[in-house]
This record gives sequence, structure tokens and C-alpha cells, in this order.
Amino acid sequence: MIGSGFILPGISGGALSVVFGLYGPLIKFLAHPFKHFRQNFFFFLPVGIGGILGIFGLSFGVSYLLGNYENIVLWFFIGAIVGTIPAMWHDSGKQGRSLTDMSLMIIAFMGMTLFLIFGLSSVNTIEANGWSWLLAGILIGLGLVIPGLSPSNFLIYLGLYKGMSDGIKTGNLTVLVPMIIGVVLVILMLSKVMNWLFEIAYSKLFHLVFGIVMASTIMIVPTNYDGIGMLGFSIAAVLCLLGILLGWWMSRLEQVVAK
Repeated sequence: MIGSGFILPGISGGALSVVFGLYGPLIKFLAHPFKHFRQNFFFFLPVGIGGILGIFGLSFGVSYLLGNYENIVLWFFIGAIVGTIPAMWHDSGKQGRSLTDMSLMIIAFMGMTLFLIFGLSSVNTIEANGWSWLLAGILIGLGLVIPGLSPSNFLIYLGLYKGMSDGIKTGNLTVLVPMIIGVVLVILMLSKVMNWLFEIAYSKLFHLVFGIVMASTIMIVPTNYDGIGMLGFSIAAVLCLLGILLGWWMSRLEQVVAK
């Protein structure tokens, strides 16, 4: 299930690792890989295998649906994000909620929105090459080390999501190798930093992430509905509702596990 967080928009691999109580141990392992290496390696090996199976399994369905019904299917993903908002809001305030935290959230939301609108004006023509797949890997790595940050939101906006799904489905090494390098780079550079930041500034960091996620969600809302018709709108509404229920259910898992 954690693997779904790297392929399904609105679902964060880092957040799912929190749900199953694995985030803390995983970040500590990544930050200090040689400390209790043998014990940690065999503990996380099944998690890694399951994550890889989840990524490859879901890529087939996602690739087909986005290739044929993108504007309708996106509403399912938007719903999944909306369904996780109450849990994300709750998690961000676990250690209190100050005026500074709220200000950071608003600044992050406004800054990311402006960046996505004006800073990536050529996003629809971004070239799919080794550098873009390296960027995709970096975003996926960030989704692992930062709970609540769904890399697929940004990949959809960047126009890389469909190509990534196709590359994973077909085992295209020109896509997979740069992505893996990007993930490894993020883990090597940020795991210790994130471990430290969450210890000293949990609330501020989580509110920052919350603002970024909200901005990226708004930017993937479809605006072109030519030729969809009433049936398409009805299906989109149903998919959005199902997405909300899925997001809410995934969020509830954390509370169940915590108890």
C-alpha cells in the first residue's frame, strides 16, 4: 500500500508510512544506514518489495485511464486529496498551532500557487528526457521523506505523470534509471535533515507542507471539458466522491493503528 503513494495523486508514500508506524524508524534508518544495518535491512526488505510491486501494479491501470479519460479520472485523484485534508490538518497541529505556523502555511500556499501559475508557464511543453525523469525521481524522493507531500500532484502539473506511468509499466530504463538516481539523491541529502527538522520544528514544517499540497491540488483541477457531456460530468462527480471516501479511509487507518 505504501507503494501506491508514489503512483496515485493525492496519496503520499511518506504519509502512508506514518499510517503504518514506519516513518520514524525508516527516516532514522535512512539517516543512519549503518547503525543496526542488518536488523533494519531485513525489517524493511518486505516493505520495499511490497512498495515496488504496488508501483508496478498500479502503473498499468493509471497509464490506461489517464491516456483515455484524463479530465474525468483526475477528479478521483482530486477527491482522494480532499479526503485526506482533515487528517493532514489534524496531524499538522499535533504539537500546537501558532500564528507563525499559520503564516507559514498561507505563505507556502500563495508562493506555490504563484510559482505554478507564472514560474512554470511552459509546463505543457516540458521535454521528457533524462533530466525531467531525474526531477521526477527527486519529487518521488521528497514524497518519501516529507509526510503528506504527494509527488504525483506535481508530476501531473509538469506533464510527466503519464510518461512516468508508461515507463514503469514497460520497464523503460531511460525513465527508470534517472528516477532511481533522483530518489537516491534525495534520500542521501535530506533524510538526516528531515529527521532533525521534524524533531525541532514539526509544526512549522508540517504547516508548510500543508500549504504546498493545497496549492498543487488546485492547479491540477481540469479546465477543459469539451465533448464530455452530462454522462462524463456524472462519472467525474461519482469518482470524486469515491476519491474522497478513499482518502478519508486511508487517513482513518492512522488513527486505528495509533490506538
